[in-house]
This record gives sequence, C-alpha cells and structure tokens, in this order.
Amino acid sequence: MKRNLHAGIQLSGGLSLNILTDDEVEQIHLGTLELLDQTGIFVEDEKALECFEKGGAGVDYESKMVRIPPYLVEEAIRSAPSKVILAGQDPRHDLVLEGARVHFTNFSEGVKVNDLYTGENRDPVKQDLVETARVIDYLDEVDFCEKALGAHDVSQYTVPLHNAEAYLTNTTKHCAFGPGNGKLLNKIMEMAAAIVGGFKALKKRPIVSFTTCPVSPLKLITDCCEIIMESAKNNVVCNILSMAMSGGTAPVSIAGTLVTHNAEILSGITLSQLTRKGAPVIYGSSTTAMDLKLAAATVGTPECALISASVSRLAKRYLLPSYVAGG
Repeated sequence: MKRNLHAGIQLSGGLSLNILTDDEVEQIHLGTLELLDQTGIFVEDEKALECFEKGGAGVDYESKMVRIPPYLVEEAIRSAPSKVILAGQDPRHDLVLEGARVHFTNFSEGVKVNDLYTGENRDPVKQDLVETARVIDYLDEVDFCEKALGAHDVSQYTVPLHNAEAYLTNTTKHCAFGPGNGKLLNKIMEMAAAIVGGFKALKKRPIVSFTTCPVSPLKLITDCCEIIMESAKNNVVCNILSMAMSGGTAPVSIAGTLVTHNAEILSGITLSQLTRKGAPVIYGSSTTAMDLKLAAATVGTPECALISASVSRLAKRYLLPSYVAGG
C-alpha cells in the first residue's frame, strides 16, 4: 500500500525536549527587537560606533549608546550564513555546522590544573597547554579544540599568542581561540597562515576561529568589537557568546534572561554583518543562572539546561549555527 506524505504535518521525530513554542520564540524575538531599538546597547569602540551609524543605527557618541532599528537586525540575521565550515589541519577533522548537526568540543578556560606527577593543584603553564592539546587531538569524541587552559607563566599581554602556538602546533583538529583583541587576532591569523602555506590557503581552509563575549548586561566593549570586526574582515568564523546570569547581570526570569542574551548576540551579529556582509558567525551561549546565596554562576542545574535548550531554539529560529556550553 502506497502512503504519500502528509502536506504540512508536524512530526515529533521521536523523544524530544521542547522548551519554547513557536509563539514564545517569536515573543522573545520581538522583545529583543524592542530592547535594541528603544533601550539600545552600549558600544565602547569608536570604529564600531561609526560602523553602526553608517549602517543606519542611532548613535549617541557621548553616552556611547547605540539604538538599532529592527530592520537592521533582521537584515543582519538574513545575511549571516546558515552553514559554516570549521576546517581541521587534517581534512579528516573538517566540520560542517548547520541545521541539527551536533558536534562536541572541550570548554575553556580552566584556571587551575592538577599536576600529573605531584598531584598539586596549581596555576597552568604553557607546557600544560601543549599536553592538553595532544590529549584533545587523540580523543575521537572531541570534534575540535578550544584551549582548555591559559598559560600563566608568560606575559599576560601576549598570552593569546602563546596559547595559540601551543595548540596549533600540537593538534590536527580545528582550533577556536579567544584572541584578546583585534591586533592579536591578526597575529594568530599570521600563525595559522604559516602552518597552511599562506593566506590564500588559509582563506580556502580556515583552521582557526575566534570567540568573544559581550559584557552583560548589554555592552560591547572595545576588545569584543575589535574581535567581531577583524573576524569579519578576515572572513573567519566568530563565535559571539553571551555569559548573562539570571538574577545577576540579567533579569531573574528565564524569559527576561533570554531577551538580554539575545540582544547581546544579535547586536554583535549586526556589527559583524555591517563590517562585512555574509561574514560567518556562531550564535553562542554560556548563559546560566546565578546562585543567589553564593553569587556564583551555576552549571549542571535545571536552570542552565532550560536556558541552553532555549538558546539553541532561538538559533534555530534564525537559521544560525549555535554553540551552547554544557554543565
């Protein structure tokens, strides 16, 4: 017996966790557009202010507040690619981020390490990065590398370069870095180009991507702006990742937190697309709730799970690849 497909039927696809309805997602989106248009976002960097103004946003240079009209945000969402490639140094480790594909990475940045030989809990040094890079490279379950630690035995002004050198020379997988600022980002690009055989080769196979975090609530500081803009100019992936905390740097309600989180990410994506239309971005999240007794971020909690699931739902609504921190 032949059974044709039902037109427009919605299937569950099996067991699933549905946090937000389509209408609730739309309400969060509309609330975000209103927030960006009426309240605005603080933008510290002068070049970023000029970029927003040239693109059509309302800019107050004295207060550094930028009010982004809804059409500008919607245009940025549409122009950001729905698929990005994270190239490995070995093509076997190339990753396609799109749709419902799921990949895994380690998280950064551990501020302490247990010494393998003495058991001492100590500050990490550059050699620890070398060793963790080799472990991550060995593990099939980890699809690409983030720096697991930061070197504390080098100048902290140039530590992103040391972190990048330790990882780029000890893995065959794609590497994602927090480059610190735009100048250091370009230095890391030079390092990656030297590995793959020049900037033309790097353009075809970008073995590095970058991560930056707005400052909650609703701030794009200079370093963040530089990383977003320089990533766009280089046409490399930028993971714009909010770390809002419910009850701390965001409203205590999950809905309010999601609006704050969403505004921070979409303002960063808008800056990226105004810098270079079509620049690849990732919709990132390490947003969670604050423990109101300890004033600390909570992970591995029901609130964190609800927020993370909701964030991925928002990214899916925008047809953008997402990065969500686990507990």
